[in-house]
Amino acid sequence: MAKAAGKFVSGVLDVRVLPGRGQTGSELVRSRIALRVRLRSEAPGERLPDVGVLAEELGIGEITVRRALEGMCQDGLLDRRRGRSGGTFVAQDWDTVVAVMHDPDEAASLDAVHALLECGLVSHAVGEVPQDRLDGLRALVDELDRADLPDRLLELETRFHLDLAEALGGAGIREFAADLLGRQCLLLPAPTPAVVRARNRHHADLLDELARGAMAPAVAAVKAHRGDTGTA
Repeated sequence: MAKAAGKFVSGVLDVRVLPGRGQTGSELVRSRIALRVRLRSEAPGERLPDVGVLAEELGIGEITVRRALEGMCQDGLLDRRRGRSGGTFVAQDWDTVVAVMHDPDEAASLDAVHALLECGLVSHAVGEVPQDRLDGLRALVDELDRADLPDRLLELETRFHLDLAEALGGAGIREFAADLLGRQCLLLPAPTPAVVRARNRHHADLLDELARGAMAPAVAAVKAHRGDTGTA
């Protein structure tokens, strides 16, 4: 099944994400750091991994990473500290700085690509996803239902979409989804807890339809997730 999913997204992967053009190395660093903050791998005030570690994780050169971090420091997203306990840290006012970078139009374009990706993956995988993969995704849905803290809700929703991409398309598709989600973290205000909880109903519906092998309702659940504002 992973092979079928891979065939579906191969054309998309050729252009590496993204409305208009692929990301530059510096943009990749920015989006992946934003994703790390959303996933709570690092929080405001915490130190980032060393340049060499980030370069190896992202598969790009240390000079590119260093320049990207310098740019993020200039933008106020990161802080550079000197001395023995120095390094590069996520800015304490990360959320405030990100708020001025919002670009609803570009964010909407990225979300449309993400929706297309998930609809295509679901169409190819419906009825054929191993039960253990669905169980792992259901555990995230259940945990999201129990979560209270806004940051935890955002983390779990993001993990659901990353794990869904991997379950239906493999590790490479997870990386593709990470590119999209990381950029959206910088371009769009974080959804409210009410919106995240409402969307989680569609997560549960999607998993039920995947297990039943019902393609049209599964794709409908992906689309309903995008349209839910949490007000209904």
